Amino acid sequence: MYKAFCDVCERLLKIPLPPEPPPGDEHTTKIFRASPNYFKYLLMLWGIRTAVFVLAVGGAVIGLTVVTFMSRHHAGPFVYVIGVLELAALCFFALTQLLSLAMVRLDYEKRWYVVTDRSLRVREGIVNVQEMTVNFANIQNISVSQGPLQRWLQIADLKVDTAGGGSVQQGQHQLHNLHTAFFRGVDNAMEIRGLIQARLRHLKDSGLGDREEMKAAAPTIGNSQLVAALREVHEETQKLNAALGAA
Repeated sequence: MYKAFCDVCERLLKIPLPPEPPPGDEHTTKIFRASPNYFKYLLMLWGIRTAVFVLAVGGAVIGLTVVTFMSRHHAGPFVYVIGVLELAALCFFALTQLLSLAMVRLDYEKRWYVVTDRSLRVREGIVNVQEMTVNFANIQNISVSQGPLQRWLQIADLKVDTAGGGSVQQGQHQLHNLHTAFFRGVDNAMEIRGLIQARLRHLKDSGLGDREEMKAAAPTIGNSQLVAALREVHEETQKLNAALGAA
């Protein structure tokens, strides 16, 4: 039944297909997924929210039932109407919780993290799909964070900060900064950070994407071209002098 629900959501919400490596980078591209323990983490958060809501709704229903029972002699047929409404509300609540549980699992399954030679790409969300691509040349900081529950589940969030400020919008889990990419709920955060750092060092050593090195190299390139031009002018001048002397 969940498979049918997933297929319907993919068609209605136009959820993108799983990402593929860029052409020519199939061997170097690494695709990471959130840990299965991250799904347990999401289930725990869902359980806490559901428990709070059940206590609130259950208290209201019990209070209404007690009041209705105590005044049943005066309420007459309205007692049955209230009972039917309470039953319908409980059924609706159960249905919405099952739907939200399925959405939690779908959110976990549609989460992708891709690292190529020159950039990283993060996709998350099902209703509001958020996809972010970060060039390694713009990365300023890489950090790993863990809450108490995450440490117990042996997962972590890898945070990649990029250059510039940027607007902030409310995301599903926390404030989503348009200049910050998150690898949420991974069980190999240190491995991913090491991979990104290694590829950053490779780009820096090769001089690709390093603006400071490009600026430093620019005067050298300009000087070499100027020297070559001056030598050519000098040679032409010597030829001209030799020709005039022979005449």
